[in-house]
Amino acid sequence: MTRDPKQITERTIGLVAVCVLLLAPALFSDYWVDVILTQMLIVGIAAASLIFLAAYGGMISLAQTALAGTAGFILGNLATVGGEGGESKGLALGWDPTLSLVIAIVGTVLIGLFFGAIAARSTGIYFLMITLTFSVIGFYFVGQVTVISGFSGIGGINRYTPGFIGDMVNDRYRLFYIALGVALFVYAVIRFVVRTPFGLSLQGVRDEPVRMSSLGYAVPLHRTLAFGLAAFFAALSGVLLVWWQGQVAPGDVGLPATIDLLVVAVIGGLARIEGAWVGALAFILIGNYIRDSWLTRLLDDLHIGGSFNTIIGLIFLLIVIVSPDGLVGLWDRLWGRIQGGGDSDATVAPAGAVPREV
Repeated sequence: MTRDPKQITERTIGLVAVCVLLLAPALFSDYWVDVILTQMLIVGIAAASLIFLAAYGGMISLAQTALAGTAGFILGNLATVGGEGGESKGLALGWDPTLSLVIAIVGTVLIGLFFGAIAARSTGIYFLMITLTFSVIGFYFVGQVTVISGFSGIGGINRYTPGFIGDMVNDRYRLFYIALGVALFVYAVIRFVVRTPFGLSLQGVRDEPVRMSSLGYAVPLHRTLAFGLAAFFAALSGVLLVWWQGQVAPGDVGLPATIDLLVVAVIGGLARIEGAWVGALAFILIGNYIRDSWLTRLLDDLHIGGSFNTIIGLIFLLIVIVSPDGLVGLWDRLWGRIQGGGDSDATVAPAGAVPREV
């Protein structure tokens, strides 16, 4: 069987990228491995949960940040014994870290299924607003219920990790490789699921929900289960995030964090899972190297408020104008031009059309 040259090229690039990541501690500085690459992998997992729903379910969810934060808050309340300096934060139950980890992930999935069941009968802007409501409720809940967190958050979570995970505080390379393994696992699971009968019927529900319902498919159930699977991915991201930063606070599930995750997904491309990590890398590089650049200082001198957000907004606008389907879509367009096929390979609606690789 003749293989698609584009598919071969993409797989080669992906293999090279994985090899580079495996050798990252030898190729990059400690700062790059810990701050740039580890954070990219973690944020990419959260973005992948959003892109999975958008690309294969036609659902753009703004609840993924809240779900990731839910896993972090559950883990923090169950596993920690007390906050830094002896001050107790959250419930500080001091449970076994392994049990706490399992409960955090399972509990987040159950909450995701509950959210999905509520939002499953809505579509478009209504689905978007319902999931945004979930995010806002989660933010105010953890912020105002002080017994759970309060606005000071829960610290020292990365000191209470399962034995098989090891020391996250002093061995940052360990966390990097765990994040890399989880990212590869999430990517493989999504690629597998979308090829199963459930994944194919979910794409049918995305494109023709009325017709699929008339054929006997339970449309709300498919959407609910997809939301639960995305919640599982978000939970993995949330656990890794609190291990990486050592704490969790209401700001991690607030509206700015929710918008940031959406920007990451859109920059990378809502039609391809690979866009999750491409967008995460782009966003984090901008955040680390543009924030204190000459351009930011120039905007500050001109008394333009929120200069960093202004730069992010301008870059976001430029990418959307040049390539509505993100940086991955830009690659599709470039490949189409190289092959003399124009932009046909990249004409993909962000949340509706069938991705090229199913």
